[in-house]
Amino acid sequence: MVSLVGALTACSRPSTLEELRQEGVLHVIARPSPSVYYEGRDGPTGFEYELAKRFANELGVELRVREAEGNGQILSVLDQGYAHIGLAGLSGTVPATEAFKTVPTSLNVQSTLIYHRKAESATSAEDVGDRIIHAVANSNHIEPLTELTKKYPNLRWESHEGIDTAGILERVESGEFQVAVVDSTELALNHVFFPHIKKGFDLNKPQPIAWLFPAQQDDSLVKAARTFFNKMQSNGSLAQLKERFYGHLDRLNYVGARTFVYHVRNRLPTYELVFQSTAEQYQMDWRLLAAIGYQESHWRPNAVSPTGVRGMMMLTRNTAQYVGIDNRLDPIKSIDGGARYFQMVHDQIPDDIPEPDRTWFALASYNVGFGHLEDARRLTEDAGKDPHRWIDVKEFLPLLAQKEWYTKTRYGYARGHEPVVYVQNIRRYYDVLAWMKQPLPASEQLAQTPEFPNLDRDTRPIERTPAETLEIPQSLSIAPPTL
Repeated sequence: MVSLVGALTACSRPSTLEELRQEGVLHVIARPSPSVYYEGRDGPTGFEYELAKRFANELGVELRVREAEGNGQILSVLDQGYAHIGLAGLSGTVPATEAFKTVPTSLNVQSTLIYHRKAESATSAEDVGDRIIHAVANSNHIEPLTELTKKYPNLRWESHEGIDTAGILERVESGEFQVAVVDSTELALNHVFFPHIKKGFDLNKPQPIAWLFPAQQDDSLVKAARTFFNKMQSNGSLAQLKERFYGHLDRLNYVGARTFVYHVRNRLPTYELVFQSTAEQYQMDWRLLAAIGYQESHWRPNAVSPTGVRGMMMLTRNTAQYVGIDNRLDPIKSIDGGARYFQMVHDQIPDDIPEPDRTWFALASYNVGFGHLEDARRLTEDAGKDPHRWIDVKEFLPLLAQKEWYTKTRYGYARGHEPVVYVQNIRRYYDVLAWMKQPLPASEQLAQTPEFPNLDRDTRPIERTPAETLEIPQSLSIAPPTL
């Protein structure tokens, strides 16, 4: 009789998914990382966090995230059943995940060896020599490093419990570590902040990053997660999220990154308060406005293109007249004109296009013109793709330069590849400025401890030089882009 009661009780016990919905909370533990979870200027973000947030919305529950000190803590919390999901950025194929249920997110990762640019090359295992390879403990790299040492017994490596990927990158950047192994996703997101780091080689083939679930849970939540990812995959929202975080990361190479950081330190201070006050007037993020200015002229107030476009924001004569600017070479007026014109362009973009895609469309329109952007959106729609998504439209913009396509459009030929590169460049410049500068106006800025000392992140307001003395020495000038 007791066993029957026990059996009935067991049968009536709610599933993990039912218990979660009854509580109304999805408990997630995550490690802080640009690819996983971090506090951005607008609140929590990160690729895996955004996925978890959408999953919680799909389930109709609240998302609560507990920040872990490292992957070891995530594995421990899951093992004790104190969280529903662990976001560790781990592949489901590594030994550390064998004790858990896993669901792949479709984002792949590789273990990538890196070294300091001025050190001896390390483009193969033979090149490493007697240098010690450093890696984060309980990471994706333990297994490939173990396999590598079977083939090369003289290789030495160490794992570090108290250091995260940012710490590894910082130590390679400074020269404290000669070689190390990091996730390819982490390198892609952070490479521009560590310009002295060079990629050596990949230790393994791409492996899918997985969400981790406690082994003691039943499969109800795991099945719901698989259904969720299949839906995200089929409706294109997963690809769109990937593009948002990773679609623009190849736009700034070593030389470009070094040049940009140099100008942030030496050229931007002259105009920083102008960008801040102007952006505040037009309710923009000043770092976005500054990124546009850098893409246009490298912050050179006297820049002139071969087509006669000129000034800090490279305004055409017609555009300048349209926004009421009488002197394009005056940097204050040029920045104001650029901000005013961008606001007008942004207002043209349909309201049903959500951010951040609406801003990407506005940038493309700022570059190539609203008519050509609309042509590309129509081509996108005719091809059965989504004209409200930048990831889709940016595939069709370059077609505007091909006769077989532009003859079908209203506004005709355009150098459609340029707005794609233009948007990607500005997004990357904005990334760097977001790390180096605070988004607040100078009057509200507070000094903070630099997170990336090698970039000299500075939040102190700098007095602007009067307009009549804003001349850049020719020795520091960079030719403006051809528009």
